[in-house]
Amino acid sequence: MEKFRGVFNSVQETIESVSLAFKTYREFGISDREEIVREIRKELLKHVNVLAEKTIDEICMGDIASKKQKIKLAIERTPGTEDLYTEVITRDKVMTLYELSPYGIACAIQPSTNPCATVINNVIGLLSAGNGVIICPHPRAIETTKFLVSIISDIISKITGLDNLVVTLEDISMQNISEIMNHPDIDLVVVTGGSYIAKYANKCNKKVISAGPGNPTFIVDETADIEKAARNIVKGATFDNNILCVTEKNIVVVDDVYENLKSELIKNSVYYVDSIDEMLKLAKILLTEDLKPNKFVGGKSASDLLKMARIEVDKEYALIAVDVPKIHPFVTEELLVPLITIVKTKDFESALDEAIFIEQGLHHTAGIYSNIIERLNIAARKLQTSIFVKNGSSLDAIGFSDGNPVSFTIANISGEGAITTRHFARRRRCTLVDAFSIR
Repeated sequence: MEKFRGVFNSVQETIESVSLAFKTYREFGISDREEIVREIRKELLKHVNVLAEKTIDEICMGDIASKKQKIKLAIERTPGTEDLYTEVITRDKVMTLYELSPYGIACAIQPSTNPCATVINNVIGLLSAGNGVIICPHPRAIETTKFLVSIISDIISKITGLDNLVVTLEDISMQNISEIMNHPDIDLVVVTGGSYIAKYANKCNKKVISAGPGNPTFIVDETADIEKAARNIVKGATFDNNILCVTEKNIVVVDDVYENLKSELIKNSVYYVDSIDEMLKLAKILLTEDLKPNKFVGGKSASDLLKMARIEVDKEYALIAVDVPKIHPFVTEELLVPLITIVKTKDFESALDEAIFIEQGLHHTAGIYSNIIERLNIAARKLQTSIFVKNGSSLDAIGFSDGNPVSFTIANISGEGAITTRHFARRRRCTLVDAFSIR
């Protein structure tokens, strides 16, 4: 078995190693952190293709092109130390300084759906904030994660001589994750993915940054640019076969533009299902007997799903759209496949009510297509999601366009929203008394 740098067999050995490294790292300055992150970015860009290939070989979800794009974006556009802002307030005799300091040792729990990009995103942010890092991969992606952690550990060692600042475990289980989260030397727990892990994390008496389930829902009203809406919906829902937590899952459309939206979706390589027979065929493969998502088909392509459902088609399709009522399991459950539901409603007011019902108060991701500014604001205010998109794709909202900072951890449970470096630091207040103002 290949031995990777920064990979340990026991929880105790893992924590002792990263704790020792952190004792040195906490004395490093901002410029030292910047050098480390700069070298990580530079070196990881050389491994984008192999990381994408290893990911898809191991997790068997999504598509290779999307994975390369995600990994490259995480490397290049994850915020670094520039995200650590300083605030100063001066009065006649007092100066108060607010700065962001590291928590210490962070336990970063990773999802199965997005292992490499989330690891890179978390590691760059956590190191930039000054922390040591223990990566806890999903069992489905453990080999890829060990490979990635070893590359990062090699980079840090070569430029600083510091070993084990970023580490992981040889094998992963709920037992050793729980042991790490509850260990007295762990100062911060970051959870991306499963809500069941988040429930455990929130009991460990630490600072917890916690993602949770989502059910991204988008409204299309009668004033929307329907061509643009259809293109953007397909762009988001087809990316990596719709396994990202933020990408479009449900569309609530006003009756007046339903036919127009349907037509535009079909133009954009969408197979449209509006018959009960075909919907039932899809249900047989996408849902279990208790009407929960079938995890064995997660991340499959639309064409693969159609073949599995024995729905005969004459060409390849990128996405499936299905007409269903709002209480259907396709709507209420997060399937993680390239399928969107279409829920029809009479007007904007009822569409907003339906969207709130469908999003289920998860406070994750939602959006709207409308050319009425008041409606854009009302929907954003009423839905109260961590990610809200107005007239754009879900991908735009997490940094996939226009040079925006990239975030792959959406903390809808703990409330920080799209996580960047500043969230991995403790905000501290320091006051200097007596005549500091020079005004």
